[in-house]
Amino acid sequence: MKKLLLLAAFIAIVNYTTAQELNCQVQVNTQQISGTDKRIYDNLKVAITEFMNNRKWTGETFKNEERIDCSILINITDRNVDDFSATLQIQARRPVFGTSYNTALLNYIDNDVHFKYAETTPLEFSETTYISNLTSLLSYYAYLVIGLDFDSFSLNGGTPYFQKALAITNNAQGADEKGWKAFDGEKNRYWIINNMLDAPFVTLRQTMYNYHRKGLDVMYQNKDAGRAAILESILALSKVHNIKPLSFSLQVFFNAKADEIINIFSAGKPDEKTTLVETLMLIDPSRSNKYQKITNTN
Repeated sequence: MKKLLLLAAFIAIVNYTTAQELNCQVQVNTQQISGTDKRIYDNLKVAITEFMNNRKWTGETFKNEERIDCSILINITDRNVDDFSATLQIQARRPVFGTSYNTALLNYIDNDVHFKYAETTPLEFSETTYISNLTSLLSYYAYLVIGLDFDSFSLNGGTPYFQKALAITNNAQGADEKGWKAFDGEKNRYWIINNMLDAPFVTLRQTMYNYHRKGLDVMYQNKDAGRAAILESILALSKVHNIKPLSFSLQVFFNAKADEIINIFSAGKPDEKTTLVETLMLIDPSRSNKYQKITNTN
């Protein structure tokens, strides 16, 4: 009996210390293509799920319940044997302290996804060498998600993981596939990660921390104090806008946060609502109609 108990304790310790960082749900959608071979897409889903969830991405210790919830939806738009074109939607969430609520950290659709996949070839990745576009994509987004999560818990805590995503981007500069280079467009992987580490966007990273740690995580005890901290963190983004008007990185932030901000401040004080909406309509004008709902609620 003692041996059994010791074995159970040992297994529990191992599980405690070796839990991976990500809890990633993967979907592969093939509705846009004909002649679908279901098996290869099922195998692709399994391969991506295992790649994201079974790999140790950091040197940190995670409990199973601390794993970062995220999801990947790959929408296949074209296929030629083992060449695939797709869009990739990546979403990530983190729990809010003292509640059962999960807040969105990222909600982004990558429209420039092209990769090769053969069922007999394992998914391999190197931090120093570009091996394939598929594993570079997945690893890039893994580190981006981890970086955002760490930034939301500690000021600039995500820097080491953003640097790893940047290294993946740099390794892919010679790749034929789009999305890795500055001249591929103004809205792609290159700009997301370079902006994260660029001086003009330091306030955005501070907002990630203040919004979550000083705002949302405080609201379960003091709604007014938490909401005030969130308001201050959003108003600070005007600094980013003044340097880089209508920047892509602000769009990425508000893609994840716009609906939540509306919900939080619909119950806010009149002066908070007025100040917030004026700022939001300046720095995120594409959602002006949505933000007006804040001042239209009593």
